[in-house]
Amino acid sequence: MVLEFAASQRSTVGLEWEIALVDADSGDMRQAGPAVVQALSPDRAHPNLHPEFLRNTIEIVSGVSTTVGQAGADLARTLAEVRTATDPMRVELVSAGTHPFTRWDTQKITDDERYRTVVDRAQLWGRQMLIYGLHVHVGVEDRAKVMPIIRSLLVYYPYLLALSASSPFFDGRDTGYASMRALLFQQLPTAGLPYQFGTWREFEGYVDGMLHTGVIDSVNDVRWDVRPAPGFGTVEVRVCDGVSNLSELLSLAALTHCLVEHLSAMLDDGEPLPTMPQWFVSENKWRAARYGTDAIIILDDAGNEDLVTDATRRLVTRLAPVAELLGCAAELAGVLDIVERGASYQRQRAVAAAHAQHPGMLGNDALEAVVAHLVAELRAGTPLTP
Repeated sequence: MVLEFAASQRSTVGLEWEIALVDADSGDMRQAGPAVVQALSPDRAHPNLHPEFLRNTIEIVSGVSTTVGQAGADLARTLAEVRTATDPMRVELVSAGTHPFTRWDTQKITDDERYRTVVDRAQLWGRQMLIYGLHVHVGVEDRAKVMPIIRSLLVYYPYLLALSASSPFFDGRDTGYASMRALLFQQLPTAGLPYQFGTWREFEGYVDGMLHTGVIDSVNDVRWDVRPAPGFGTVEVRVCDGVSNLSELLSLAALTHCLVEHLSAMLDDGEPLPTMPQWFVSENKWRAARYGTDAIIILDDAGNEDLVTDATRRLVTRLAPVAELLGCAAELAGVLDIVERGASYQRQRAVAAAHAQHPGMLGNDALEAVVAHLVAELRAGTPLTP
């Protein structure tokens, strides 16, 4: 088959932010997504607001932007617009990889054939997808670059996951993971780590085979953590957990934006891109999901290792000239703030510990306090001290 790849200006950027809707009083989930979309877009054609898989979720998106800051301004405007609908409903907004205590089996799916198909096929795993993420699209001007860039981005997977990890709690318990979301989502068919194809033709062959055997109905059903988005002409990076505030979101988006441009420039210069065996990539994903910013990650195909925070400091320095080129130097520098301050999962655990009635025991009060903290961070637009 021939799979077209839309024309796209190089290194344009677009952001998609999944937001959970919670009750202002209890912090529990509210099935208000359809009502919010209807209030702001009766014909469901709002360019920056979409319904999502679960009725307790909305997705706000930016337009096609030249800088991360411009895309972030789009998100901020839509967020303010959403609050004109949610505030009167006494609905608050939260973004994290998971909701700390809502039971997944009480949540309802949005009335959409595609979503019903997911649940019908995946059954229990599909119904457990009470998860939220950040998706970053970066424009690629030549489809021949797409699969090599995706393959190389897998080397940097644990940096993005560890820094964004925000899902230590699920279904009312501490999972022991920094990112429970990363391991839940990979249970869906065609989700998880991508195959390391080297050419667009190989990807076309994969899609053709999946369509022929009925595994997918369209290329959009390929739900890899890093995937081509042929309809947009982008590489779509879906590694990050839901980000609790706009400031950290823009820093993670800038890191992603810079990585794609950096790899694209290496291809232009005829330089070999860094790659890693699939078994190292899989191990790095697990380490980052389990240990977050305390993870010791595999750096290269030789098996060298280092603490992810130390490796991140070096990576930010290496990408600084790219950030200047892309107009996101300030946002990229914010990655170092995450390294020094800690990631969302750490703040959530600190809040839970401070509100636990007994050391090491999670009660309703502790997890409700975590939700309240997440609500406050999203309103503030910046991380807050627990």
